[in-house]
Amino acid sequence: MDILLYVLLGFFILMALFLVLMVLIQDEQGDGLAGMFGGGSASTFGSRAGNVLTRTTSILGALFLVSAFFLAFLVKTPNTGDVAAAARQAGAGKTEWWNAQPTAAPEVAPVAPVPVPETQPTTK
Repeated sequence: MDILLYVLLGFFILMALFLVLMVLIQDEQGDGLAGMFGGGSASTFGSRAGNVLTRTTSILGALFLVSAFFLAFLVKTPNTGDVAAAARQAGAGKTEWWNAQPTAAPEVAPVAPVPVPETQPTTK
């Protein structure tokens, strides 16, 4: 199982690099979906939409997504790693703050008022 994981991880990295390279070497004529917003004159699915670079990019993108999902399936945590169950077990016997009984307020000593010095009006 580990060897399959490493092989698939290497394949995933290669697909990512090839996908980046394929996107970088494409020309900026606006023939694809991005050209729809850039004011390209060609239609989105016109006669030039199926050239070799766009088909290769589409295939590489699909392979990248499939390998990403397969990698995620291989490295998922087992059922014993249930975070919600661990939180319930750690909080067993504790009362939530909204269900807790209110406690009496602590006694607070009264505070004496602070005298404010009187100011005398100044005359000019």
